[in-house]
Amino acid sequence: MLSTKTIKIIKSTAPILANKGVDITSHFYESMFNEHPELLHIFNHANQKKGRQQTALANTVYAAAQNIDQLEVLLPKVKQIAHKHRSLQIKAEHYPIVGKYLLKAIKEVLGDAATEDILDAWEEAYGVIAQVFIDVENEMYEEAAQQIGGWDGYRAFKVIRKQVESKCITSFYLQPVDQGAIPHFKPGQYVTIRVQLPGENYLSNRQYSLSDVPGKPYLRISVKRENEHQPEGKVSNYLHDQINVGHELELTAPAGEFTLSEANENPIYFLSGGVGITPLLSMAKYVALHNPNRNLTFIHAAKDGKTRAFQEEIKQLMTTLKNGKSITFFSEPQKADRLHEDYDFKGFIKKEHLTEMITDQGIFYICGPVPFMKLMISYLNELGLHQSEVRYEFFGPAMAIEPATS
Repeated sequence: MLSTKTIKIIKSTAPILANKGVDITSHFYESMFNEHPELLHIFNHANQKKGRQQTALANTVYAAAQNIDQLEVLLPKVKQIAHKHRSLQIKAEHYPIVGKYLLKAIKEVLGDAATEDILDAWEEAYGVIAQVFIDVENEMYEEAAQQIGGWDGYRAFKVIRKQVESKCITSFYLQPVDQGAIPHFKPGQYVTIRVQLPGENYLSNRQYSLSDVPGKPYLRISVKRENEHQPEGKVSNYLHDQINVGHELELTAPAGEFTLSEANENPIYFLSGGVGITPLLSMAKYVALHNPNRNLTFIHAAKDGKTRAFQEEIKQLMTTLKNGKSITFFSEPQKADRLHEDYDFKGFIKKEHLTEMITDQGIFYICGPVPFMKLMISYLNELGLHQSEVRYEFFGPAMAIEPATS
């Protein structure tokens, strides 16, 4: 339990963190990596270079400061972040290192404003917050390792099939090199892939959604080729160009909170943009297998027919669902698309489209680029959907997503 004095000081410093949070976290990462470069094997270099990790951590620290007297409010967000930590193999021994350099950054960025009382309060608060994460993550490590087919750390998988799904998306079918069992996972979860890129000093990792259903003799990830000249494009281009059948990849066990809810029979609406289709496809295929009577509407947005992936799989699952509907938007349909009438709407998804398509109150799952998700969340908010009925997955660090204005 934190002292009353500590709680008061932490809450009083929240406005400072709102203004200086990213400065502090940027300084923190730079200082920590300079003295502990081995941690670069764990952290996503692209997120560092883009500033995403710094912003995500600043948001988390600010939220902790605001709710320091009721940390239980943060538990859903803690669990979301803890899944990513477990998938990246962040362990209890890393937290004292983080705490040391976070306090150092607070002191050096704030200067004289960081009084001894403030630093003492943050040291005490960090210890409590870190322990919350450690406890949650320890449970996750145990659960991942103890389930049938589960494991801790990284496990070698062999590529048994490589399938081009579209102009920019390729699927990799993976089986354990040790020929052991594959654990059950929840539709919507992801795995971390770790690779040694040619010419790079440190290992690189990326998290990819599992795009098929559990219970198969393989795990499938479907990877979008990103811009090779951008930091986030290094791993995807390496996988597309260098990894083929017979090659091995290192994976951590499936993780993630953005999963299919089976607790009720309400209609399901999937809203996907681009490669955001991958976790939603896993969910949709699971529904088709285990609850084919459930109402399901799959709304997907892509640039054109060449960039759209999984067309045949979605067509097939719609024949299995008794109450299934698939709706496709192409922002820039090509001549072949128009000739074959291979889509439903030209342009982007608008609020009026959703108004017409939503016939029953249900649960909405959204995945895609951040601008796409912001817009969809905004539309659903305007249509009166409750927050509990709208769920989404953000690729990358857990950054705040506020609804956008159309």
